[in-house]
Amino acid sequence: MAEIKNYTLNFGPQHPAAHGVLRLVLELDGEVIQRADPHIGLLHRATEKLAEQKTYLQSVPYMDRLDYVSMMCNEHGYVMAIERLLGLEVPLRAQYIRVMFDEITRVLNHLMWIGAHALDVGAMAVLLYAFREREDLMDCYEAVSGARMHAAYYRPGGVYRDLPDTMPQHKASLVRNAKAISALNENRQGSLLDFIEDFTVRFPKYVDEYETLLTDNRIWKQRLVGIGVVSPERAKAMGFTGPMLRGSGIEWDLRKKQPYEVYDLLDFDIPVGKNGDCYDRYLVRVEEMRQSNRIIKQCVEWLRNNGGPVMTTNHKVAPSSRIDMKSNMEELIHHFKLFTEGFHVPPGEAYAAVEHPKGEFGVYLVSDGANKPYRLKIRAPGFPHLQGLNEMAKGHMIADAVTIIGTQDIVFGEIDR
Repeated sequence: MAEIKNYTLNFGPQHPAAHGVLRLVLELDGEVIQRADPHIGLLHRATEKLAEQKTYLQSVPYMDRLDYVSMMCNEHGYVMAIERLLGLEVPLRAQYIRVMFDEITRVLNHLMWIGAHALDVGAMAVLLYAFREREDLMDCYEAVSGARMHAAYYRPGGVYRDLPDTMPQHKASLVRNAKAISALNENRQGSLLDFIEDFTVRFPKYVDEYETLLTDNRIWKQRLVGIGVVSPERAKAMGFTGPMLRGSGIEWDLRKKQPYEVYDLLDFDIPVGKNGDCYDRYLVRVEEMRQSNRIIKQCVEWLRNNGGPVMTTNHKVAPSSRIDMKSNMEELIHHFKLFTEGFHVPPGEAYAAVEHPKGEFGVYLVSDGANKPYRLKIRAPGFPHLQGLNEMAKGHMIADAVTIIGTQDIVFGEIDR
């Protein structure tokens, strides 16, 4: 009788939830996965090498393009590493703005994740719900930076500019009449803070809607419960961070354990799973959206009541005001030098990590005293998660591989940087 052998299947080389090209080489026994070998596709942009040819400031926009679903969180890790090397004090108002936008970014990331993950598993409607809320938050990005995605808003020493007093308005067009436009502009009459506050009031109800669609949905639970189980010990051993680690029951969050900026002044909880399966990781991320909403509310309240600068007064790092620059020759020269040659960073090394929506995003900088980094190394949270895919998929069916890719919340921009 013929010997039954495992056979190899190319699963890919494309997958809609893994932003970028993923090819899984699956070794199968019937329909059961024995081994999953992830192959990374063509997204290698050599960010770390390119940073060595650019001034410190010129690399900020590159950070947006790493995990292009969590833009400002990437910038945050990078500017914090520079600030550590320079010994810079960031004004308190700038710290609150950063934390607020970090949490807006976390919500943006989790909305994209819940929409794409649900779509992969077969729940079509959630993506449309999630993108409705993403539009509002993208408008917040655009209001402060002028760009909906690649903001380049955080700068060494603070943020690019203070929060605007007005929100951009929709204009009447052939598609929408004046009545429909006035309804769209209803919550845009005040400042950006008013708009964000209005969003934080509405958002819990939206999260309830996602939960109504998914949490007790019989098909959703059949597809997620007991799939991709990772024990706490294995999660730590494989270097998991973020919701992937907390889903396995380990309460580790840099915002609490190694607080940076003003997180130690804010009140929020860390959701933790019990079983370490895809369903627990789903519950953790949904609760994280609610907690981020709490943090944003607290930041809005503080920013309303407290003014102050949003950029350091050290003019070796920060540009002078536009008025000074246009009325004073020395300031103009200073401005020109800052944006062409850049600032020089004292020799040394620094590591800064932030609690990115996907886990610990770390930036390790080595300076030799020049205006460009000598070395830049990035700890992308998604990389160890992808590495754990083989272990998570073993013994599951082919259809479960889709669920496992979704639960990992992979973006290839940071993995194959």
